[in-house]
Amino acid sequence: NSFCTLLGVVPRWLVWQHIPTTTHMKLKRFLLRYYPPGITLEFEQSSGECGSKTIDLLTLSPQTNLDALTDQIVIQEPLLTDQRKPQIRRLLERLVEKMICDTQQQFYLFKTLRAHILPLTNCAFNKGGDKFITGSHDQTCKVWDTRTGNDIVTLEGHTSVVYAIAFNNPHDDRVITGSFDTTCKVWNAETGECFHTLRGHQAEIVSLNVSSQCLIATGSMDNTARIWDAETGQELRTLPHAGEVVALEFNTAGDTVITGAFDQTCKLWDVRSGECIHTLAGHHAEVSSVGFNRAGDLCISGNLDRTCKVWDTKTGKCVHTLRGHTDEVMDIAISMTGHRVAAAAADGTARVYDTLSGRLISAMVGHEDDITKVQFNPKGTVIITASVDKTCKVWDAKTGNCVHTLREHTDEVVDVTFSMNGHRFATACADGTARVYDTSSGRLVSAMIGHEGEITKVQFHPQGSRIITASSDATCKVWHVDSGECLQTLEGHADEIVSCAFNDDGDAIVTGSKDDTCRIWRS
Repeated sequence: NSFCTLLGVVPRWLVWQHIPTTTHMKLKRFLLRYYPPGITLEFEQSSGECGSKTIDLLTLSPQTNLDALTDQIVIQEPLLTDQRKPQIRRLLERLVEKMICDTQQQFYLFKTLRAHILPLTNCAFNKGGDKFITGSHDQTCKVWDTRTGNDIVTLEGHTSVVYAIAFNNPHDDRVITGSFDTTCKVWNAETGECFHTLRGHQAEIVSLNVSSQCLIATGSMDNTARIWDAETGQELRTLPHAGEVVALEFNTAGDTVITGAFDQTCKLWDVRSGECIHTLAGHHAEVSSVGFNRAGDLCISGNLDRTCKVWDTKTGKCVHTLRGHTDEVMDIAISMTGHRVAAAAADGTARVYDTLSGRLISAMVGHEDDITKVQFNPKGTVIITASVDKTCKVWDAKTGNCVHTLREHTDEVVDVTFSMNGHRFATACADGTARVYDTSSGRLVSAMIGHEGEITKVQFHPQGSRIITASSDATCKVWHVDSGECLQTLEGHADEIVSCAFNDDGDAIVTGSKDDTCRIWRS
């Protein structure tokens, strides 16, 4: 990614997603991202293929000089001309409007979602984000409307747990489900009609992926992966391993699939011929996850041997092995630019790696017990870690030096999160309190005291003026960041709330509970 500095009343940083631009690209439309703020440009290439690039506006604020920022964006982006300046200016105004706080905002219960009668196994959004699906131990999959929270259709027909689910992105008119009953089904996403039941596996289906070419890949505990035609339901290829296939993914082009298995190997397969291109060997335990980069020239595998490996897809050679931890990796975080990845482990350390070279950049050593959570600030320069040792630490991401150790909590710190601009961060603790700190000084800004059980989740409002906390006391609370005052208590769940989140506009909250319901609260 390239960086540029906007010289105006207040310096601003803009981050461009690095995609080569030529005169053969035609701008199609703009998309706004409210949190964190940014503008995405969708374009069409001369080949007819569509692409996108994002301008991240990580420190945009109501004090930003929007005229100067508009000029800088147009200068730096070849897809934009001076004629687009009024449109860019209006988009920036809309982003800033979302940052202006409504001090009187209150939330009310809008809808209770009783998703399934048994626990969920998985969930997935469609490409547009207006629908999502949930799979469950109750042998069904449900399609939901994201905006209203309404259950659109229930997909019934499996005879065991529905474990792996996906939309056929980018078309989004089909839902694909994989089940412990050894079958995979293709459904109409609107009506719930079952188009095909894909039979051939001899054991549970535990992973699936859909290519842009309308092909389905399924992985099973029968030691095979299979390729299917989503339109006809025909089996095209059987891809054998010597162990259970628990992870798989198509590359962007859809002509190659990677499989990861309990035989400690990954395999790259030619989708058209079904031939094994490379066997990626070198792990010393079961492979648990696999994936491609966007270009498809690299793939990565995660493993129970506490390492990750980066592979060259052309040669099949291991390019990097990301190692260093001596115990289970508990959490990972990727910087906003994608150039850095941080891993936190039960060995009490966190490590930062360069995603391109695999080089270890820094090691954070100092916690006395497991690290449960790790987060980058938006610029990727600061890391915060939460630990079972009752402390939260602030680190320099480049050097690994500990900048601040925060010792106010009296029990395990279970969650940490930065505000949108990274100037503050919040902690959630099993002692039933949350705290907000200033990132640069480590100063305690406020303490949120009032829950009657441990706090399981904390999140900032997109405008940064409030936080919400979820608790085992079955309530979610809205707090003022500066004063620590409880502004509202959202009651109604019958059991522990395990997750909570604002939407990007900040006018809705979603809570998820062990009472088998989600609730949507609107202002």
